[in-house]
Amino acid sequence: MLRTLGSPRTGTIDTRSRAPFGWAPLVVLFIVGFVDRIEYNLLIGVLPAVQREWGFSDTAAGSIATAAALAAAVVTLPAGYLADRFSRTRIIAVVVLVWAVATLGSGLATGCLTFYLMRVLLAAAENIDNPASGSLLADYYPRVSRAKAYGLTRLTMHLGGVGTLLGGVLAEVFSWRTAFLLMVVPGVLTAVLVWLLREPRRGELDHLVAAGDAFPLSAAFLAKPPFWRQFRQVLAIPTLTFVCAGLSLLTFGLSGIFYWLPTFMVRAFGVGTGTAGSLSGLVTIAGTLTGTLVGSWLGRKWHDTRKGGRLLAGGGITAGSLVPAASRGLGFAVLQLLITAGGAFGSLVVGIASDQLGSLLAGMYILVLPMVAGGLLALKARGSFERDAREVMEAAGRCSARTVAHQLGLS
Repeated sequence: MLRTLGSPRTGTIDTRSRAPFGWAPLVVLFIVGFVDRIEYNLLIGVLPAVQREWGFSDTAAGSIATAAALAAAVVTLPAGYLADRFSRTRIIAVVVLVWAVATLGSGLATGCLTFYLMRVLLAAAENIDNPASGSLLADYYPRVSRAKAYGLTRLTMHLGGVGTLLGGVLAEVFSWRTAFLLMVVPGVLTAVLVWLLREPRRGELDHLVAAGDAFPLSAAFLAKPPFWRQFRQVLAIPTLTFVCAGLSLLTFGLSGIFYWLPTFMVRAFGVGTGTAGSLSGLVTIAGTLTGTLVGSWLGRKWHDTRKGGRLLAGGGITAGSLVPAASRGLGFAVLQLLITAGGAFGSLVVGIASDQLGSLLAGMYILVLPMVAGGLLALKARGSFERDAREVMEAAGRCSARTVAHQLGLS
C-alpha cells in the first residue's frame, strides 16, 4: 500500500473529484514543510544559549540568518529548473535527507564556524524542495481544491513557532545541542515517506479539465523554452510580480522580528530560555494560525463576489494558478527567491541596530514600515489576479484544442 501513495483512487483520474490522487500527497508534503520549519526555527529558540557558549555579538548572530537566506536564494532558480525537468518526489526526498545531515552537524558542531556553515547548508537545502513541492501540488489537485492544498502546506511556514518552542525548552532542560540531535530522526523518516510518493504526470489534470480523457496529453503542452526566456515569461505575469515584491517586504520585517523575539524576552524580562522560546513560539503560532484561518474564510466568502477577492482576504496567491504547468517549478522558484531575499536582511538589520543603539526593541521597530508597505503592495495585485489565472486555463484549452484537431486530422 505504501508504494501506491499518490496513485489515483480508482485507477483513472477523476477530474470531478477534489482529490483524484487522494489526500495522502497533501499530508506528506505538509509533513515535509512542517519538519522543514521546525528544523529551521530551532536556532531562534536556542540562540541565547548558543550566544552564551561562544560569545559572539548580535551583529554576528543576525548574520547567521542573513548568510543562510542568501545561500538559499542562490540555489532557488536552479531548483526551479530541476523541478521542471526531473522527478520532483526524488528531489524532495534527497533534500530532506540533507536537512537531517545538516541538523546533525549543527548539534555536533565544535566551533562557531562549523555551526555557521551547517545552518547555511540547511537553509540552502530547504529552498531546493519548495519549487518541486509547489509543482507537485498543482498536478495532484485540480483547481477546485488546489487553493486549499496550497493554503494548508503554506500554513507550515507559519508553524515555525513549534521549532522555537522546542528549541527553547530543550536548550533549558538539556542543552541546545539536544534540540538539533533529536530532529534528525523525523528528518530521516520524512525522507523515506516522500520517496514512496508516486510522481504524477506534469499538467495532466489541467489537460483533462480542458480536453477530457479522449485525447492524449500533447508534448506541446509541456514544451519548455530555453531557461532565460522561460524566466522572463514568468516575470512578465503582473500578479506574480506584485505579490512577490509585497511578500518580500513582509518577510523582511516578520523574519527579523521573530528571529530576535526570544532573545529580547530573555534580556528585557529576565526569563529563562525555555520560557522565552515557549512564549515566542506560541505567539507566532497563534497569530499566524488566526490570520490564516480568517483569511481562508474571507477568501471563500469573497471569491467571485469581489474583484480579486482571494487576494483581498489574504494578500497572497500561489504560482500554481498563475503559471502554466510546464513552468510551475520555476514560478515557485521566483516566488521563493524574492521572499527569501527579502527575509535575508531582517535579522541582520535588527542585530546591527542593537549593537549601535544598545536596544533590540529599537531594531525591531525599524521593521514595521516595510511590513506595512509589503502588505499594501501585495494587495495591489488583486486587480490582475483573475485575468492572469484565466489566461493560464485558456492557454491550456487552446493547446488541448490543437491536440484534438491534430488527432482528428483537421490540421
